[in-house]
Amino acid sequence: MGSSERSPTDDIVSTIMGRWATAFSKLDASALASLYSRNAFFFGSNPTFYRGNDGVQAYFDALPRWSSPSVQFTDVRTAHAAGDVINVAGTATFVVDANAAPLQVKITWVIIREAGEWKIVSHHVSSKTPLIAQ
Repeated sequence: MGSSERSPTDDIVSTIMGRWATAFSKLDASALASLYSRNAFFFGSNPTFYRGNDGVQAYFDALPRWSSPSVQFTDVRTAHAAGDVINVAGTATFVVDANAAPLQVKITWVIIREAGEWKIVSHHVSSKTPLIAQ
């Protein structure tokens, strides 16, 4: 992830990303929603703001039913921000159709321990394409 040596934080994030990718490949909205906190804030690929597990599930239920969706996480950086808080940033590359160009986005998550389990409490994606010239 962020360095050549893996930390326990990297392992937690890697596990969640693996579960997320597996659920996304099946477009399993319920499994995806289960990875999020009951208090989650979620900004995905549309302008709507979603809250909690029900909101996350509604977002994924509304996605098109692609034939073979997949996601790959790269350039992942993690930081153990506090006792039960992990900050995550990286790139997510989505392939939803063999004939379509991959969609690459910047992704940030805040992960917390909730009832003994690690859950995503904040999810935000944004364009990798610069919005302003630098």
